[in-house]
Amino acid sequence: MLGVRRRVRLETERLTLRPPEHSDFRAWSELRRHSAAFLQPWEPSWADDHLSRKGFTNRVYWSQRSITAGTAVPFFLIRRADQMLLGAITLDNIRRGPAQAGTTGYWIGQPHKRQGYMREALLAVVHHAFTALDLSRIEAGCLPENTPSRQLLESCGYKYEGVAQSYLQINGRWRNHVLYANLRHDRRGKTDAG
Repeated sequence: MLGVRRRVRLETERLTLRPPEHSDFRAWSELRRHSAAFLQPWEPSWADDHLSRKGFTNRVYWSQRSITAGTAVPFFLIRRADQMLLGAITLDNIRRGPAQAGTTGYWIGQPHKRQGYMREALLAVVHHAFTALDLSRIEAGCLPENTPSRQLLESCGYKYEGVAQSYLQINGRWRNHVLYANLRHDRRGKTDAG
């Protein structure tokens, strides 16, 4: 399947997952600003223009190009009850050919943590990746001490695969990450013998 040419939108019990739009700037920047102390220990250092309208506009254009090219599918988590932006999840680095794989990354605003929203969104994205996008493998990584993220991944079918040394710069330092993967047809530990 080549690039996705249609508008991507997923519905869950409480959420609408959709790509970012220019009109989301104020809600996004306020949520990120309010949640900065909560998010920054787990994320790459924010650029000087991270919370600017120009930076957000570039993010929206990147999202549109990535969806069209079939290289990423970024979603904002919108709570249907009040249309509030809660966070974001991206299926990125989509690789076709023999790999048929992608990588998930996500964040949730501090006021919305531990309410099951990200689990609901991640399960929907995994389903979309395996069914609509025909991927075979979805990967994720997080800092070893990020217990809530590790528990989230495990509760959504991801399995621990190992540690990547100096995997990403997080908050200005090269950090090891624990790696997880979710397989459409999980054969780990199974052999053809017996």
